Amino acid sequence: MKSFSTENYVSTQELESIVGTAGICLQQYTEVFWQERVEKAVAPGTKIDCTVYPNTQEELAAVIEAARNNRWGVLPTGSGSKLDWGGLVKLDPDPPQPPLTRGEQDVVKVPLFKGDLGGSPGAGGILAVSTARLNRLVEHAVGDLTVTAEAGMKFADLQLLLAAAGQFLPIDPAYPQQATLGGIVATADAGSLRHRYRGVRDLLLGMTFVRSDGKIAVAGGRVVKNVAGYDLMKLFTGAYGTLGVISQVTFRVYPLPESSGTVVLTGEVNALSQTAQILLSSALTPSAIDLLSPQLVAKLGLGKGTGLIVRFQSIAPSVKQQSARLLEVGEKLGLQGTSCCENDEHQLWQRLPETMWDSGTKSAIICKIGIRPSEAVTAINELPVQDALIHAGSGLGVLRFETATADRLLQVRRGCEAKGGFLTVLAAPADIKQQLDVWGYNGSAIDLMRRIKQQFDPENLLSPHRFISGI
Repeated sequence: MKSFSTENYVSTQELESIVGTAGICLQQYTEVFWQERVEKAVAPGTKIDCTVYPNTQEELAAVIEAARNNRWGVLPTGSGSKLDWGGLVKLDPDPPQPPLTRGEQDVVKVPLFKGDLGGSPGAGGILAVSTARLNRLVEHAVGDLTVTAEAGMKFADLQLLLAAAGQFLPIDPAYPQQATLGGIVATADAGSLRHRYRGVRDLLLGMTFVRSDGKIAVAGGRVVKNVAGYDLMKLFTGAYGTLGVISQVTFRVYPLPESSGTVVLTGEVNALSQTAQILLSSALTPSAIDLLSPQLVAKLGLGKGTGLIVRFQSIAPSVKQQSARLLEVGEKLGLQGTSCCENDEHQLWQRLPETMWDSGTKSAIICKIGIRPSEAVTAINELPVQDALIHAGSGLGVLRFETATADRLLQVRRGCEAKGGFLTVLAAPADIKQQLDVWGYNGSAIDLMRRIKQQFDPENLLSPHRFISGI
């Protein structure tokens, strides 16, 4: 971290008293990766002057309390891998103030931070608060199949710790090497394995979070059968840091499968649709069933036409038998089929997320979609998309465009809505996000969401405007 000059000392004094000088980094000294993510995360005219790195849960609580007392906005983050997902963050302008009295006219408000942080909220005034240093393993109850860790622990690091005990957390998130546990919960990022193990909120047993007033709160517990209190875990999952800052999580984990194998089927649309329906109604137990667009199939070198990739994880004889059965079904319907395992399979499931989530292109646009599962095969061929992946069992998926206009995204959204679904813009250049509603939600739950936000964050300081309808 960079040292601060005398010019910045007074402006950082309160935060330095909490996390120390090494726990604060001004925006201009952050890595290029971080600066680019921040640029795509905030609205024009909004600045994040610094990132604060608490070392403990108590320091995190003190930082949030200081932010509330000074009316600074807070953008919670972990490693920043999904910092630019969702709406553009900004603070609401100051509400109209009554005229100053004669005595008050002599008082001059001095900004606490260089760069508008203590000035008008409409001009900036947002802190990025990272949990990256809250990365410790709290408890791994091997016999109970649960693990508790701080929110800043990276997903890849947790998997290594669990693997040593023959267990794993069945989530397949974007950016698995960088993603933190708190970020995965905040964005509800489950991935392909949700077909067998369900979503993030179904695996989350308990959590600790810091409220908008700086108080530490606990929800759930550390056991699988837990019925204590309100189920805040489901409320916080996918809330994008708008209700509180997650500091600790407890997950249910599973034994590592003995063997794994993947069947790849490509070919004509109707045949793939029939195969998917047969598979979903059969006694086979795949861990993942993903439909791939023709462009994505070609990019991965899997053949031609639309693709269906199915992963089986179990004991070796079961994987072999189920794979053979699916290949037989595909062959009867005229599909091209191959089976891969070990290194080939590992490389396939590594290249697939790398291709879909690659953030190296600044103009790239990544969207989350949902449609009726029965419409998935049709949608992946009819919609004007480039790289597309849809989970056949749930109808949820990801679209990637190297470049696209707002009009094109709206066209795809209308196509998803016509098939009983939705389209949310996750990552895109700020100018694209300004031209449309990134969430596109107009349902009846908006008023309820606003009331919940009012209860948890009445001053709208946590991830302001990042969520649905400007929440």
